[in-house]
Amino acid sequence: MLVAGASLSLLAPVAAQASDIVNVEEMSGYVRSPKKSSRIDSKTFISEVSEGIANLKGRVDGLEVKQNEFEAGGFSDTTTLDGKAVFALMGTNHSLVQTDGTDSLASAYQYTMNLNSSFSGDDNLYVRLRSGNGTGNFTSKTYGTYLSMGSGYADALEVDKIWYTFPLGDNNTVWIGPKIENYYMHGTTPSIYKPVTKQFTLGGNGDAYGASTDSGFGWAYKADNGFAVSSNVVSKQNETAFGLFTDQSKQSWATQAGYTTDQWSVSAIVNNKYNGWTDGYYESAQHTPSDFVTDVTNFTAIGLRGWWRPAETGTATPAISLGYDSTDYEGSPEASNNSTAWFAGLTWQDMFQADDRIGIAFGQPTMNEDEANEPFAYEAYYEFKANDSITITPTIFGGTNRNGADGADVFGTVLQTTFKF
Repeated sequence: MLVAGASLSLLAPVAAQASDIVNVEEMSGYVRSPKKSSRIDSKTFISEVSEGIANLKGRVDGLEVKQNEFEAGGFSDTTTLDGKAVFALMGTNHSLVQTDGTDSLASAYQYTMNLNSSFSGDDNLYVRLRSGNGTGNFTSKTYGTYLSMGSGYADALEVDKIWYTFPLGDNNTVWIGPKIENYYMHGTTPSIYKPVTKQFTLGGNGDAYGASTDSGFGWAYKADNGFAVSSNVVSKQNETAFGLFTDQSKQSWATQAGYTTDQWSVSAIVNNKYNGWTDGYYESAQHTPSDFVTDVTNFTAIGLRGWWRPAETGTATPAISLGYDSTDYEGSPEASNNSTAWFAGLTWQDMFQADDRIGIAFGQPTMNEDEANEPFAYEAYYEFKANDSITITPTIFGGTNRNGADGADVFGTVLQTTFKF
């Protein structure tokens, strides 16, 4: 009886988890049952317990099979997923009469999923899935109201980006993909200002750094001391009949060199664009030479970028990002064969609470030498976290002579809520 009592106490956890396998009530019945013999011999006890353990093992094996089936149908353990959803409420006012209904309060969303898969531990297949319903001012380049979250996908979930990258040795990286942009393949980060309107991306999203999602490849060398050089090519063959890297397809060949430390960076880029390539985010509508479409098909843009940030955040001293572009148009008349643009962005972090951000950006969008009306653009925002996953960003933005026309001013406000997962 002492042996039976001790054995029962050892089996109690198993009984609590699998009472349908080892019935404690029936086992206790051996003590109460009025059978011919009230003795509990070792053979009877061992037989009952062995049968219960066998059943329990069968259940565990079944669970392992189901787990393996679930893993086989799920993500690879080398694939990660993260994403975000952005809600935006925007209102604008144009000084010139708008007949398209853009001077009104409007809402839009963007939904993004990022998938990263590795096959060797050092390489990466990147896929970005995106949907959205931003139209009108959310995706308008003419007045600089195009938001970074703007997505005109008409609620359809599409493959927005896809490329493969892998290392060559310790300091070289190679990219290749059917949907990629030049700036993902640069060796040096040109700006650390985080914009709300897309025109201020990369220190001025104009001729030097303007890009397009199309087929391309690139290479970057990053030395251990902070020096980097890169070169990449993108061809606008997607959704066209011109083919890849032909005399008819629009192409961008960008080569960048830069140096970066923990607190500052400088870089220069030369971007050769061919066969009528055009950019529009950080430009006036008047900047392109009048004969560009028929005679001028190629141009070369040089971009200078630099940024500096304080050693500590939460001070009155902001991080500073600067940019300057100069573009020469092949075969254009002397009065309009060159254009310029400049940008300045200021950022304060951790000013009122942890992880908040104040951003102010302003500058002159790309304009020709012979333009009579100098365009100007600006934005200012405060970004703060409601919790670890939700960020709220109220913003004001606008410009004077924004599209190069006299009096073509714009003012807007937008409230964005970002959910990250």
